[in-house]
Amino acid sequence: MSDSFVHLHLHTEYSLLDGAVRIGDLMSKALRCKMPAVAMTDHGNLYGAIDFYKQATKAGIKPIIGCEVYLAPGSMHDKKKVPGLPNAHHLTLLA
Repeated sequence: MSDSFVHLHLHTEYSLLDGAVRIGDLMSKALRCKMPAVAMTDHGNLYGAIDFYKQATKAGIKPIIGCEVYLAPGSMHDKKKVPGLPNAHHLTLLA
């Protein structure tokens, strides 16, 4: 893989039922692939952000912390469909 390639949308073990990679394994793979940076964008949480940051900096990889958030057309308490709109969208935010 090119040393200029960076994953900007990646779910770790902290994305329940969706992420598969453990942070330590991710750093090992990123080093083997000579990635200068990698992002963590778990679903709706930042539970792994501190562990991710510490392991990335220790490995010499630039950590990009993010989150995949959910956008709904109305209130989270309103369960009715809005005509002509999907129920929700995902948006990846990077810091």
